[in-house]
Amino acid sequence: MTHILAIDQGTTSSRAILFDAALRPIASAQEEFPQAYPRPGWVEHDPADLWSTVAGTARAAIEKAGIKAADIAAIGITNQRETTLIWDRKTGHPIHPAIVWQDRRTADTCAALKAAGHEPMITARTGLLLDPYFSGTKVKWLLDHIEGARSRAQRGELAFGTVDTWLIWNLTGGKVHATDATNASRTLLYNIAKGEWDTDICRLLDIPVALLPQVRDCAAPYGTTRADLFGREIPILGVAGDQQAATVGQACFAPGMMKSTYGTGCFALLNTGADMVPSKNRLLTTIAYQLNGKPTYALEGSIFIAGAVVQWLRDGLKIIREAKETQPLAEAAEEEQGVILVPAFTGLGAPYWRPDCRGAVYGLTRNSGPAELARAALESVGYQTRDLLEAMRADWGAAADGVLRVDGGMTASDWTMQFLADILGAPVDRPKVTETTALGAAYLAAMQAGVIGGPEEFAKGWALDRRFTPTMDATIRDAKYARWGKAVAATMSV
Repeated sequence: MTHILAIDQGTTSSRAILFDAALRPIASAQEEFPQAYPRPGWVEHDPADLWSTVAGTARAAIEKAGIKAADIAAIGITNQRETTLIWDRKTGHPIHPAIVWQDRRTADTCAALKAAGHEPMITARTGLLLDPYFSGTKVKWLLDHIEGARSRAQRGELAFGTVDTWLIWNLTGGKVHATDATNASRTLLYNIAKGEWDTDICRLLDIPVALLPQVRDCAAPYGTTRADLFGREIPILGVAGDQQAATVGQACFAPGMMKSTYGTGCFALLNTGADMVPSKNRLLTTIAYQLNGKPTYALEGSIFIAGAVVQWLRDGLKIIREAKETQPLAEAAEEEQGVILVPAFTGLGAPYWRPDCRGAVYGLTRNSGPAELARAALESVGYQTRDLLEAMRADWGAAADGVLRVDGGMTASDWTMQFLADILGAPVDRPKVTETTALGAAYLAAMQAGVIGGPEEFAKGWALDRRFTPTMDATIRDAKYARWGKAVAATMSV
C-alpha cells in the first residue's frame, strides 16, 4: 500500500489526485457542479453535489491509475473553507443547502455584533474579523431560520461541519464527526490559543456546543471509508483547509516562510511558528497546520480578485479569448502610460476590508487600449500582493524581505511572476509541482501512514521550477507602488 489518494473539494469543482509513494501525481479526475444564487449576495451548494462529485472523481482517479483500492495506504482531504452545512445525525440529510464562504447574508448580523462591541473579543480568541466570510454567523442564521433547528441541535440530533467534516461523515458512513484544527480555526467559534471551541462565543451566537465536531490534528486518524465505496476500507489520515494545505504542499514549515496561491482570488500565508501574532493591519491570525497536538500559526491575507481579473478581460471586456493572451498584450503595452486598475469588483480584501468599494481604472488616455488594460490587470495582482506583504512585515517584522513561494493558475504567466518579483523587491519561487493544495493533503496522509517521513524530509523534496528575481530599479518600484496607493485611496473615497 504505497499510493495516496488526495481529495480536493473546491468551490466550483471536486478533484481527486492519486500520488505514488514519492508523492508524484499519477492520475486525476475532476468534475464541476452548479452554484446556486437564490438572492443577491447569497451563494449555496447542494450538499449532495459535493459528496457525489467527490465519490465519483475518487473512483475515476483510481480507475485511471490502473490500481486497486488495496494499493492505497491512505486518503488526504483538502477543502474550500468556511462553507457551512448542518445535517441530521440519524438520516444524514442536510437541513438546508450548504451556505458557501462567499455568501453575504449575515452582513447585518456581523454589523450588529460589531456595533455591540464584540469584535475585539472575537478577534483576540479566534484571530478572525467579524465578517460573513466565516462559518459562525452562517450557523447562527441556519439555527435562526430553520424551524426547530436550534432545539434539535440542543438535543444533539444535528451535526455541523465545514466541507471536510461533511465528506468525512459520508466517507465513514456517519461514524466520524470530526474536523481538523485548520478548518476549525476558520469558523469564528474556535479559540486558537486554547485549542478548543469557545463556549463564550457559542453562547453569544446561541450555538449549542453539541452541534460541533471533534477537532483533531491535520495528520491523524479520521476513520476508514465504507468498504462499498472503493472495494475495501481505506483510512482517512490527513485533513487541512485548502490554503493551509497549499502551505504544507509548499513546504513552508519554518517561521518566516511565505506562500501565495493565485486562483480566482489570492491567499498569502506567512508562517509565524509557535507565535500567535495578533495583526494590527487587518490581517487574519490563523492555524497554518497542527501536528502532534502542537499548532503552528500564520498570518493570512486574502485578495478577492486575482485570476478573476483575467476572466473579466475575457468575459466582460472580451478583449481576449484565452488567459494566455494577456502576456503578449502586457508586453506590447506602452509602459509610460501608467494605467492602473483597482479590481475591487466585489470590494477590497485585506488589508482594507472594504466590501463597499467597486473597481476603478486610472490614467486612461486616448492611446489606452486592450494592451494597457491587460498590463494593468496583471500588475494589479502584484500591487495587491505587496499590500499584503507590507502588512505582514508591519505585524511580524522583516517578513516581506524573504522569498515568496507561489502556486495557482496565474503562476504560469512568466510576465506576471516577474512583475511580482519586481514590485515586491524580493525573489519569487515557482515550484515544479504546482498542485500544491492536493500535494499538501497527500503529504499529511502519507506522513501519518508512514509512507514518508516528517516535514524536514518532505521539504527536501520540494523542487524549484524557476526563481524570478527583481530587476526593476528601486526608485521606479517605489514610484509605481506610490501611484497604486493613491489609486486605492481614491477608490475608497468614492
